[in-house]
Amino acid sequence: MKSRGARVALLFGPLRDARPPLLAALVGLLVVQAALPAATALATATLVSRVQSNPGADLFDATLVPLGAFGALLLIGHVMGALTAPLEHLAAMRIDVAHRSRVLRLTTMSPTIEALETPEVQRLIRRARAQPANWTERTPADGALGRLRRLASLLGLAGACAVLAQYVWWAAPVVLVPGAVNQYLRHRQATAFTDVWRKGVEHGRHAEAWVEGLTAVGPSMELRVFGFGEWMVDRVQQHLRAMFEPTWEMSRKLLRNEWSQFLLIGTPLVVVYLVVSRDAARGALGVSALTAVLTASWSLVQSLGYSEDVRNIRAATEGMLAYHQLRDVLGPQAAEAETVPAPRSERPAGPALVAFEDVSFTYPGTERTVLKGLNLEIRPGELLAVVGLNGAGKSTMIKLLAGLYRPTGGRITADGTDIADLGAAGWREHVSVVFQDFVKYRLSAADNVALGNATVPVDRAALDTAAKESGFDAVLERLPDGWDTPLSRTRTGGVDLSGGQWQQAVLARALYAVHTGAGLLVLDEPTAHLDVRTEFEVFNRLAEHRGRAGVVLISHRLSTVRQADRIVLLDGGRITEAGTHDELIALGGRYAGLFAIQAERFRLGYDDLADESELR
Repeated sequence: MKSRGARVALLFGPLRDARPPLLAALVGLLVVQAALPAATALATATLVSRVQSNPGADLFDATLVPLGAFGALLLIGHVMGALTAPLEHLAAMRIDVAHRSRVLRLTTMSPTIEALETPEVQRLIRRARAQPANWTERTPADGALGRLRRLASLLGLAGACAVLAQYVWWAAPVVLVPGAVNQYLRHRQATAFTDVWRKGVEHGRHAEAWVEGLTAVGPSMELRVFGFGEWMVDRVQQHLRAMFEPTWEMSRKLLRNEWSQFLLIGTPLVVVYLVVSRDAARGALGVSALTAVLTASWSLVQSLGYSEDVRNIRAATEGMLAYHQLRDVLGPQAAEAETVPAPRSERPAGPALVAFEDVSFTYPGTERTVLKGLNLEIRPGELLAVVGLNGAGKSTMIKLLAGLYRPTGGRITADGTDIADLGAAGWREHVSVVFQDFVKYRLSAADNVALGNATVPVDRAALDTAAKESGFDAVLERLPDGWDTPLSRTRTGGVDLSGGQWQQAVLARALYAVHTGAGLLVLDEPTAHLDVRTEFEVFNRLAEHRGRAGVVLISHRLSTVRQADRIVLLDGGRITEAGTHDELIALGGRYAGLFAIQAERFRLGYDDLADESELR
């Protein structure tokens, strides 16, 4: 927990992102606006005094200067108000864009994903990303600019007190003290109301989830087929009632307390007005002084009233605290990712000999060891197939190879150098991976494939080659705008691809990375949605056109992996069998048994898309 001083300072840092010229102009405008009420009170008093002391024909000449000053103040107030809004908008844009970029950079620069998978880090990211989900949340710009406005209001408060002290000194404390107490009480009530609201936010998120299910395209099909739409609507209503009923009760309670706040600030203000009016009527106080006191007293009350900036500051401070906590969690890893990479000469210049050396791994927060002393070489230009039952550790091995996790024991090397010493960015320039749960980007076909290597300009020839080798070229021929077609029906002119077509697109993405510099291609069940014939054709093309790159293929279809240069069976976190297809069949071990089961299923007419767990 940061000290109060540190919490206050949190919102001054983002102001730097507004840039000095804009910040200076904004501060100047706020200062002038804060000083205007006191200046207007003095100008009004001067004008009234001139009118009183110069009756008759000389009235115009006598009041010309104070009247001009009064008019100038009104004009300045209008101009200041007109200028402040767009400048605040510009400053807010700069502050929030810079902050969101820092949050995104912080999350993406973390070389591994262990921390990102934890609920606590996801909660911090949601709070720190400066995208308010409800009225209790605010961005850093809201808080930083609110802090500036509150500081400027202190100048207005001081000006009003100075005017009162000049004419009726005792009026300042009479109005100031109750006003300050009222401000404190209103802040407490607002905080209590915000806390009540936030207790229901979780219900609001549940309601949003149900609403998304009611309106999104995918769930809407099952909703109509199974007829549970009304059931989902009931769930939405239940969560919304649970969210809003406590806040409504709190609102009624606060409304009943409004009269006490009115008495707290209204009573002393009325006392001041009555006393100074009486003194003016008796001649003990001039009309000009009366005007100044009345105007300044009301200005003082206004300065001490509740402001939305109070909530902005409090909510934005919480978001900034979340950002600093996130930086404490991810910062060391992100900093390491930026500073650890070795000089380029030490990175693999091309396909490298990659080796798992006695690698063990246990997922954070668990006790089961997924990989146990794994030893495996991945040779340049080799098509290596990794097979095994569900839970054997195949996908975990791929995540370690991609550097998304670090081994809890042993190491992974490239040409003898630990990939951890190469740095995450340096190593990933060498690796292209297709995961089981690949991402379908709502972008054009070209962008979906070119993301395989977003660090270089788009190479159209490499795109065409990758599409041909993956079989995606046949899909492109049917797209209305070819490479420029958005792969989402929600985009103008877009289309939705089938599961198999998406797998071909993602395979093209990985091959594009190979053709633009990657030396190792890793495919984790890349064709699970393709039929056997199409899959066989894809892997034939892959084997023919892989060039010098090494290829690691994970597939449950043993009839496909038989064309691999080498097959290894992963069982219980270790390599238990290794060799060519013929060698493993001749061995008569676990691989041969699994192959016989799949061959029998295929002979009987079953597609071997069945889950591997059926082969246990």
